[in-house]
Amino acid sequence: MLLAFDTSSSACTAALFDGSGECVARKDELIGRGHSERLVPMLDELMDGRKAERILVGVGPGSFTGIRVAVAAAHGLAIGWNAELSGMSSLALAAAGAARDGEIAVSVIGGHGELFVQQFDAMTAEPTSDLRNLLPAGAAQFITAPVVVGSGAKALIDARGSGEAREGWPSAANALKLPSVLRSLSPKPVYARAPDAKAREAA
Repeated sequence: MLLAFDTSSSACTAALFDGSGECVARKDELIGRGHSERLVPMLDELMDGRKAERILVGVGPGSFTGIRVAVAAAHGLAIGWNAELSGMSSLALAAAGAARDGEIAVSVIGGHGELFVQQFDAMTAEPTSDLRNLLPAGAAQFITAPVVVGSGAKALIDARGSGEAREGWPSAANALKLPSVLRSLSPKPVYARAPDAKAREAA
């Protein structure tokens, strides 16, 4: 069995897949904060005593704390179950839930008023742009997709002055819709921006 979960956004989402790739159980809760308190009980409820041979964890970008909660839990479960562990793109996971043709963009609120943005093919979740971390004005110039989803969608559309902003969150039930390259990432956080603290240069 394969267990996938993501806590990079306001959602806490998990899904269990059987050997044929069918989703046999899922949980999606919009909780805002409190992922560290909710994730493990949610996984206990979902697994109901079962174990997974593979784990897919959302590695971001997104909420700094949420990503670390998921990655830490994934590593712990992988050790306990002796399971194979991989990371998946949280932005692609959000894009995979959009039922439409053409391109779709995902925009997620980051720190310092910036947005994490990337464009995808809406049918395949294949990336059609690089991942960028930009202020809304810069994101508005970079993103050309008419529909933008995610917590930062309104900020981007307002800055661009055209297009459609949709609320949307990743759902782990869409994990196997991601192209293999985006669900075989290293299981470590993708923050997509340089740290605020910088090492002091030697005199």
